[in-house]
Amino acid sequence: MINTTQKHQATLEQAIRALHNRTYFSHYPENPLPDVYGPDADAQGRAAYDARRGQPYAELQQGEPEAWVGQEESPYEQQPLHITYPYYAPETLVCNAQQAFGPWRKLKPADRAAILIEALEGMKARFFEIAHATMHTTGQAFLMSFQASGPHAADRALEAVAAGYEEQTRLPEQAQWDKPTGKYTISLRKTWRAVPKGVALVIGCATFPTWNTVPGMFASLVTGNPVIVKPHPKAVLPIALVVAEVQKVLVAHGLPATICQLGVDADDRLITRELAENPAVKLIDYTGGTEFGNYIESLQSQGKVVFTEKTGVNSVILDSCGDLDKVVQNLAFSVSLYSGQMCTAPQNFFIPEAGVQVGDTLVPYEEVVQKLASAVQGLAANPKAAPHVLGAIQNPATQERVVQMSQRGHRNALAHGQVDNPQFQNARTCSPSLYELDATQKEHFSQELFGPILLAIKTKDTHESIRLAAELARKHGAISCAAYTTNPELKEEIMDQMSLAGTPVSFNLTGGIYVNQSAAFSDFHVTGGNPAGNASFTNPEFVLKRFTWVGFREPATS
Repeated sequence: MINTTQKHQATLEQAIRALHNRTYFSHYPENPLPDVYGPDADAQGRAAYDARRGQPYAELQQGEPEAWVGQEESPYEQQPLHITYPYYAPETLVCNAQQAFGPWRKLKPADRAAILIEALEGMKARFFEIAHATMHTTGQAFLMSFQASGPHAADRALEAVAAGYEEQTRLPEQAQWDKPTGKYTISLRKTWRAVPKGVALVIGCATFPTWNTVPGMFASLVTGNPVIVKPHPKAVLPIALVVAEVQKVLVAHGLPATICQLGVDADDRLITRELAENPAVKLIDYTGGTEFGNYIESLQSQGKVVFTEKTGVNSVILDSCGDLDKVVQNLAFSVSLYSGQMCTAPQNFFIPEAGVQVGDTLVPYEEVVQKLASAVQGLAANPKAAPHVLGAIQNPATQERVVQMSQRGHRNALAHGQVDNPQFQNARTCSPSLYELDATQKEHFSQELFGPILLAIKTKDTHESIRLAAELARKHGAISCAAYTTNPELKEEIMDQMSLAGTPVSFNLTGGIYVNQSAAFSDFHVTGGNPAGNASFTNPEFVLKRFTWVGFREPATS
């Protein structure tokens, strides 16, 4: 254990500095370059993924399962993967976690952190396999699959480890307490322990099965809590590979593999509610739809600590800019990336009826909408770029939502269509559509329309745009907001109103940075300040609520 702790101490200290500085830091290179990961890494990763298809997933070390189950299918092939996973009843998973709690909680925070970083290094060696697994369960294009489920997820996990370690070691383990009283001194020896809460449950989503899962997973583990990872049944393999790496390192250090378990649904038995309601489960992390998220949050009345990321209505406020063509190109990429299947993807575009000020020229509303539609269409029709940007549609219900939207009678500025993918002829694809609404039609733009659906909303002026964007965030939640203005007073108004609505704002983005992106060690993903979620990756509260400080004191002996 000492060697592992020393091995990763420098990485841990570097990550803690990055948390404080909030400048660019990435421990895991985000580009799949041969000189970084090896010339054969991609081929080996693809071969490893291909070899898993049609086979039982046998890497987990959780004991003999009750059954083998699997429901995944590739959005690129629209065919089942035929991978099966070991199924364990919820009570078995919880019992295993309870038995593993003691050995794990008794380790020093530094030792737990080192073990988890060692597991992340094992994950790094499998980034390409994880990428292909992500691609064929979520529909993300390869590069996004590699980055989001590999380096970016690992950085978020490391961020959680660093934050958890720091909060557990911020205070001294012991102190001599001397209180002068005049004639004599009262002396006490005081000690403190950071005591973990207990069994933790992490509920994953279908679109980002590792990126959204590992922050809560590693935050609970580093603070001494055994974890049950409950993935979405349609996206198991990417996070199963990560759990397997954690278990390998645990066993190598003489610890129970069941400190971190994978719990999958049986085909005829969904286990999430049973796990969440089990009295032994003290911590729950959840990513997904608002309705089920509200149910998870309701379990706080049972004394559970809950961290949620749900759905939101993300806005773009267009007021003024220096180069409208660059703006719409940036936004076109943002809405097209992974076909809008991102919690940070823009949906509502608020545009003043008078238009957008571009330098000394006022560009009319109609032309702004046309430019945006043309930029989106141009990307979707680009045979070289489109397949690698839009990817595929993960859930058929998302495609059905696009079809239903086209039947509601809104003015259609851009119709959806298929995206040709020469590599995968049967891919489930859908290009973005754009509809025009008036600001008075609030009931039509006050909910998340998950997927490639954009709404251009005509407002009286930018002040109304700001008011509507902030109101939607307060009432329905928002995870991102983009704003374009060259007016300092309006910029301050946007910052003031959106901050009160608990929503971060990206101003005047053009070029190679997009509103969708959230950087580990710098950006807080979700604020916890509006209905889109009650937690944030990774502020101190995200780790502090996973353990309790308990003090002990006794008379000091000389």
